[in-house]
Amino acid sequence: MKAVRFHEFGGPEVLRYEDAEQPTAGAGQVLIRVAGSAFNPADAGIRGGTLPFPVALPHVPGYDVSGTIAALGDGVTGFRVGDAVVGFIPMTESGSAAEYVVAPADVLVAAPTSIDLADAAALPSVALTAWQALFDLGGLAAGQRLLISGAGGAVGGYAIQLAKRAGAYVVATASPRSAPAVTAAGADEVIDHTRSTILESVTQPVDVLLNLAPISPEDFAALVPLVRDGGIVVATTAWMTTPGDESRGVRTAGVFVEAKADELAQLVALVDGGELTVDVAQRVSLSELPSIHAKAAAGEVHGKVVAHPEAQ
Repeated sequence: MKAVRFHEFGGPEVLRYEDAEQPTAGAGQVLIRVAGSAFNPADAGIRGGTLPFPVALPHVPGYDVSGTIAALGDGVTGFRVGDAVVGFIPMTESGSAAEYVVAPADVLVAAPTSIDLADAAALPSVALTAWQALFDLGGLAAGQRLLISGAGGAVGGYAIQLAKRAGAYVVATASPRSAPAVTAAGADEVIDHTRSTILESVTQPVDVLLNLAPISPEDFAALVPLVRDGGIVVATTAWMTTPGDESRGVRTAGVFVEAKADELAQLVALVDGGELTVDVAQRVSLSELPSIHAKAAAGEVHGKVVAHPEAQ
């Protein structure tokens, strides 16, 4: 089969589009014929060796996958060969940037039927991150106010949609480039952080602050007074401590996304019910994926990119 792999850690230039041995499903696993593999910024971190995920070399990147089941391993029930599935697969194992990938059956769910199967790869990890940040950790409920710092990315888009569906009031920060998408996702207020500060623009306390932006620890800490007493600060910025305020009961939580199939199935149902939009900015062939890594390193990738094997 064809796959994108790196044999050493480094920049985008270490990626190769090459022949690789097709994997075999073991016990509890399925073999997936890949339809789509989503690019995520963490793929670059793993490739560069800056994220602490122990991967064996050569390594195939890509932990979001959509496709059809080609074979079942021993003990797998609930799926059949030919089923269309989607999933967030282990980040330490060989990934989906290939024609075939092996995945644990328990992280997979039936793919959405209302969108193209390849595009469904844009859903799992980012939508699960948004869900777990808002509800599992943030406890967001109807009538509450949510502030999303750095809402212009894929996680932010899902977070806005999910929060609005839950009945929350959403204040979101975005650049002029991403502001139209943030508005379209349903944000009640959009703050252009290039023209005014968040502290100047947020006039009422929020129940939940979700930070998705690569801001400094000092700037992050400066946002905590915007959170009401007893509220919570949630962050995906694992490289720094999430600030809170113990004196006011402002709690903190860090998001380390989990491959929860029950939550992913609910997200798929929302997509098929027309309540959640999957946005794909660019679709490329698998052989073009190294160039996407290079463009991302140069800051030239905006929105979700899905790669698909050439034969499909």
